[in-house]
Amino acid sequence: MIRELFAVGLGGAAGSIVRYMLSVWLLGGHTLLGFPAGTFTVNAAGSLLIGILLETTNSAAAGWLLIAGFCGGFTTFSTFSADAVRLLRAGDYGPATAYIALSVAVCIAFAALGMWIGAQIARN
Repeated sequence: MIRELFAVGLGGAAGSIVRYMLSVWLLGGHTLLGFPAGTFTVNAAGSLLIGILLETTNSAAAGWLLIAGFCGGFTTFSTFSADAVRLLRAGDYGPATAYIALSVAVCIAFAALGMWIGAQIARN
């Protein structure tokens, strides 16, 4: 159990750092159709990555580190939720609606795409 917790914690720390670097340093303050580009990009990329990892990760330890840890720390659904509420509170209903709809649709599509890519990798 300690090994599992350590792996998840280490992966989560790394995922959080990468999320911060992408969403704040690279995309901080940028918008896409009026909504936060950083959070959207991180959620889409995380969905793609978790799909690939779910299909290609064969070891429990790698799953703890990469799927539960890294992807759990990297994706930012709680930040997405807060961004959506901020847009709604500001009366930005069009951007809020686009943000919510696109985030859900793109992240589900990317997770499916990632699983497909992962299955292709696993077959080779």
